[in-house]
Amino acid sequence: MKDAAGEVIGRIVIAIFGVIVLMFSFIVLVIMNAAREAQQTRRREAMAAKAQELKLTYKAEKHASFAHEYGFLDKLWSSQGGDKQSCINIITGEHGSNSVTLFDYYYTTDANTVWWWAPSWETHCYLSFIIVNMSSNFPELTIAKEGFFSKIAQAIGFDDIDFESHEFSKRYKVKSSDKKFAYDFCNARMIDYLLDQPIMAIEVEKHSLALGFDDQHDVHRTNFHLSHLAKIRSLMPNYLFDAQPALD
Repeated sequence: MKDAAGEVIGRIVIAIFGVIVLMFSFIVLVIMNAAREAQQTRRREAMAAKAQELKLTYKAEKHASFAHEYGFLDKLWSSQGGDKQSCINIITGEHGSNSVTLFDYYYTTDANTVWWWAPSWETHCYLSFIIVNMSSNFPELTIAKEGFFSKIAQAIGFDDIDFESHEFSKRYKVKSSDKKFAYDFCNARMIDYLLDQPIMAIEVEKHSLALGFDDQHDVHRTNFHLSHLAKIRSLMPNYLFDAQPALD
């Protein structure tokens, strides 16, 4: 009788524990979702204001298909085991002499794959990009420091490219499908300029020249980032555009 009573009590304790954990998980999930929604509301307001200031077009809606326009996003997403991906807060238009695109990018992963009795929730991973759309298609090139964003470089699968500037080679990991293009892009003027600037991840793919941020970039620094990207574009030798196919 004692063994039977003990077994019943044990089952009751386990059931109560399971209910408590379930309730706690649900409360945490509600709080996380509310905090994320409040943060994203503030983000939308800030991005809309910045677009208006720059006289650019702003769209707050999610666009899952937009992410597929950039192959490096698919590489990053797949390398991280992402579940869903989408672009939001998309800003487009002409800035100075360049056609630019800015957007927040996120992908989700399933954070609960162990406990069948706990609610499943998603982990949201946010990044952001500022892109200059160029007139020619180029080989893929990634210039990134060691860290999270360098996973794009790892996903390319090419060896690191070394340069005569040991300081530059130490500061950045450079990978490309075309070493000659990488050397032409990272010319002496470009290297001097990048060494004099804050470290940021640079991605070239086809007609895109992008700055990437492993979080949602600071809207207050958007003007600086646009100027930085325009300068990088200006330091690309003209012969690179003559040597590459122009867009239709």
